[in-house]
Amino acid sequence: MPFSINTTAAQYKMADSPSSYDTFRHPLELRYASKEMKHLYSPRMRVSTWRQLWIWLMEAQKELGLPITDEALNQMKINQVVKDEEFPIAAKEEERRRHDVMAWVHTYGLAAPAAAGQIHWGTTSCYVTDNADLILMRDGLDMLVKKLATAIDKLTIFAKEWKDLPCLGYTHLQPAQLTTVGKRACVWIQDLMMDLEAMQEARDKLRFRGVKGTTGTQASFLAIFDGDHEKVEQLDELVTKKAGFPAAYAIATQTYSRKVDTLVGNAICGLGATCQRISTDIRHLAAWKELEEPFEKDQIGSSAMAYKRNPMRSERMTSLGRHLANITNDLNSTYSSQWMERTLDDSAVRRINIPEMYLTADALLILMNNIFSGLVVYPKRIETRIQEELPFMATENIIMALVKKGLSRQDAHEEIRVLSHQASASVKMEGKPNDLIERIKQTDFFKPILGELDQLLDAKTFVGRAPQQVEKYLGKGGEVDSVLEKYRSQGLEEGVAQLAI
Repeated sequence: MPFSINTTAAQYKMADSPSSYDTFRHPLELRYASKEMKHLYSPRMRVSTWRQLWIWLMEAQKELGLPITDEALNQMKINQVVKDEEFPIAAKEEERRRHDVMAWVHTYGLAAPAAAGQIHWGTTSCYVTDNADLILMRDGLDMLVKKLATAIDKLTIFAKEWKDLPCLGYTHLQPAQLTTVGKRACVWIQDLMMDLEAMQEARDKLRFRGVKGTTGTQASFLAIFDGDHEKVEQLDELVTKKAGFPAAYAIATQTYSRKVDTLVGNAICGLGATCQRISTDIRHLAAWKELEEPFEKDQIGSSAMAYKRNPMRSERMTSLGRHLANITNDLNSTYSSQWMERTLDDSAVRRINIPEMYLTADALLILMNNIFSGLVVYPKRIETRIQEELPFMATENIIMALVKKGLSRQDAHEEIRVLSHQASASVKMEGKPNDLIERIKQTDFFKPILGELDQLLDAKTFVGRAPQQVEKYLGKGGEVDSVLEKYRSQGLEEGVAQLAI
């Protein structure tokens, strides 16, 4: 069903009825996002949050001396969670008034008649819409950082396990100096750690819009409190505290600045780019048969080619990552197009962008946790691919060994250059295995170092400090462990490895 608040009860129930097959429903709802994130951005949660905001406002107004009865507040609290039958009432009222917030003010007044005349006292619509958006964004970030920390934790286990296994490194997607499987995973971890830091910072810096009035001047509240500036400030502070925010933005217009959306968006949507980066690496490695994402017993890779084991999870991660990364374009455009104290051209697009941003990031983290929980490494295949290239990479070591034996560096370079080109031509033109080492063994010039060849060709001697770098980065008290410890103490997300469809 749509994410818009303009949703009737019939439409709301349609999600579980056969008739839902005759109308568009979002793939993020049907296929990808978690139950928890879908609930967070559901119409019921949004409007119930509005009602909570009205309750907090009236509680604070009563605390500051305004004539609000206990009965009014009790009726509001009893009816804070929106009931199914209230959606068509609000829809009918909105059709009449063409104003969604006022439709829900009317509907809430029917449920809490003792409060009907005071609900929304002194506020503008953005008191509930904007503050609710900030609450949902904050709570959504709490969900995302927990799932991201869990994914990093899983990948850390994988990286440690494979920290010593040499594999081909690539620059320009051409074989380059060796690295290790675990070191490559650390490249992914480091990028994800940047995303985690950005999301956590965005969450920690997020503030409340607060109680600011029609254009942010608090004029209506100054009138309600008979010109008492101190009580107006106290009202803003009280409601902000009730909402669980450390502070409200000091300056607001009718809305909180849409710059906030861009800052949160940059943090969350940056994950989309990271997901594309990691999933593309996995897809390449799967094509070379070095690494494979989880593949279930009865999973079908291709409807035609039964032998195939397509990396569909990583392909989906690439696809959803692309979508997430591009949401920032809309957020930036919306912010830059706001006029003066506000224009309504931000409303429709934000109803789409913000929920999609959170649900897409949530879906990506479910995928990521699923993939990282079951990555399969094929050491023999990796070794075979190393041996196809290692003889060429070993030429510098061989030259250095010859010079130690008293031979000319220039002569050694020329001898091995000629043999390398011959071996390369044999590989490329005749499709034969790389036979450079056999050619070296059969050439008298190299006799002084033939007894050292096995040592000179040991793949583990070509990975530099990759294993030590992994240990330093991921080990106890290391950079990653120190950050993850905070999330471990709070309890990492459980069950996020499960893939729905």
